[in-house]
Amino acid sequence: MSTRIAVLCSGGGTNLQALIDAVEAGTIDGQIVLVLANASKAYALERARQHGIPAAFVSKKQAGSDEAFNDVILEKLRAADAELVVLAGYLPIVGRQIVRAYEHRIINIHPALIPAFCGPGMYGHHVHEAVLAYGAKISGATTHFVDEQVDHGGVILQRSVPVLEGDTPETLAARVLTVEHEILPESVRLFCAGKLGVDGRHVHVL
Repeated sequence: MSTRIAVLCSGGGTNLQALIDAVEAGTIDGQIVLVLANASKAYALERARQHGIPAAFVSKKQAGSDEAFNDVILEKLRAADAELVVLAGYLPIVGRQIVRAYEHRIINIHPALIPAFCGPGMYGHHVHEAVLAYGAKISGATTHFVDEQVDHGGVILQRSVPVLEGDTPETLAARVLTVEHEILPESVRLFCAGKLGVDGRHVHVL
């Protein structure tokens, strides 16, 4: 049985596209059954529709509170019988009710090498600006399981990229995004193949 995957997005959805491509190529033994976005204009929704994947915008404003918003998300995940949740450029912090319902079944991609440059407020260009301001020589991307702390769950895969002289947040972001598109589909492939074992903070590729 192929794994039923739900993807949560906030923006353009290039990581979603990498997942769609891997599923359609048969690399991932799974099917994307739902795409949810917290921004009505997120191009990720259009990408999903172009591939015949059910897609919906969930409004935090309409929900009225963080808790109610996360309740709506969880309801939609359950209605879709999602077995794995992937955060592909998803900015809201996932509610504990979702984390508890999907323990070790939520994978996030972060545009830095955790535990560096991560945690509350560290997302998108804020990450790349911080890397450059610090003078780091290496950055990269990390996939990890989501727990109740931000950017804290067990690391699945990491891949590094060099920080080059003259880099801007934009040029560094583009270099990191290239490896995001490699390690996110690979992490999902490993999960769907039953090849990820979790032992406390340690994630083992079996």
